[in-house]
Amino acid sequence: MKRALITGISGQDGAYLAQLLLDKGYEVHGAFRRSAGASDLRLRALGIDADVRPVELELLEFSNLHRVIEKIRPDEVYNLAAQSFVGVSFEQPVFTADVDALGVLRLLEAIRMAGSDARFYQASSSEMFGKVRETPQTELTPFHPRSPYGVAKVFGHMITMNYREAYAMHASNGILFNHESPLRGREFVTRRITTGLARIACGEQDRIALGNLDARRDWGFAGDYVEAIWQILQHPQADDFVIATGTSTSVRDFLRFAASAAGFDLAFEGSGVEEKGIDRKSGRVIVEIDPALFRPAEVDDLIGDGSKARSVLGWEPKVGVEELARMMVEADMKRVREGTLSF
Repeated sequence: MKRALITGISGQDGAYLAQLLLDKGYEVHGAFRRSAGASDLRLRALGIDADVRPVELELLEFSNLHRVIEKIRPDEVYNLAAQSFVGVSFEQPVFTADVDALGVLRLLEAIRMAGSDARFYQASSSEMFGKVRETPQTELTPFHPRSPYGVAKVFGHMITMNYREAYAMHASNGILFNHESPLRGREFVTRRITTGLARIACGEQDRIALGNLDARRDWGFAGDYVEAIWQILQHPQADDFVIATGTSTSVRDFLRFAASAAGFDLAFEGSGVEEKGIDRKSGRVIVEIDPALFRPAEVDDLIGDGSKARSVLGWEPKVGVEELARMMVEADMKRVREGTLSF
C-alpha cells in the first residue's frame, strides 16, 4: 500500500485527489492547518472524510514539516496548500509569499533533511504566465506574473526544479490552468456566478456583482485535473507539465453557459462598468459590474498547450466548459433548495 501526504486537503483539489488515491488503494494523510481550523466539508461531500488520516501541518514552521515527514514516511507528497486567492495576494503579499514561495522551499528541505525518497508534486499555476509572451502557453513560455500570488508561485515552481537538479529528487511541477467544480470555493468567479444564479433562480438574491467580464481563461474540471496530478508522479522521470484544455472562454461566456443552465436567457447591454446582464424572459437586471472587483493588474487571456501531457502521460480532459458550468449550477441549485450551501 502506497502512502501519500496531501497538503491543502480541505480544498477542491485536495478532496478530489484524496478520493482518487483512496480508490487506487493508497493510505492517504491529509494535512490541515491548526490555525485555519480543520474543515472536512469537501471530504464529507465526497463521502471520504472517515478514510483520510488527518495530520496537523504548518508550511510556515520547518520543524513541524520535518517531524511530519519523518513520522509518516510518505511515498508521495502532493503540495496543494497555498494562499490561493489572487485578489487577497494584493492585500496580503508578505503572507502569500511566505506560504506560496517559502512554504514550498521548507517542505522540499524537510523531505531532503529527513532522507526521504518521496516523490514530490508542486501545484504551479497558470497565473505565473501573467502578461503572456505567447499564446498558447507551454512549459517553456517565459513567466511574467501580474500579482503577488503569481510571483510567489514562480518561486515555488523554480525551487522545485532546483531541488530536482541539485539533489536528484523526483520533484515535479504541474502548471494547472483554471480548473473548477461544484467543490470550488465561493470566492472564485465561477462559483460566485453559479451560486449567485442559483440563489436568484430560487428567489434568495436579486443580482450578481462581477468584475472584468472580458477576462479569458482556460477552464477545465478539477476531477479531470487530479488524474493528471497523479499521473505526473507516476512518470519514471520527474518533469514539468502544463495541464489545460486548450480552449479559451471569457467570463462573459461562462456566465452565459451558467445562466442557461439556471433557466435564464441572458443578454448584455452597455459597456465597461455600465454593462448589465438582463434576463430576456423577465426583463430583470441580474448581473451588474462592480469596479471594486477589478484586479490592480489584470491577466487578460490564459490558454494552455497541454500537448506534452497528452503525449507523455496520455492525459486527456473529459469535461468541456459548458458541461462544467451546467454541473456547477445544478449542484448549487440543489444546495440552495436544501439549504446546504456550506462552502
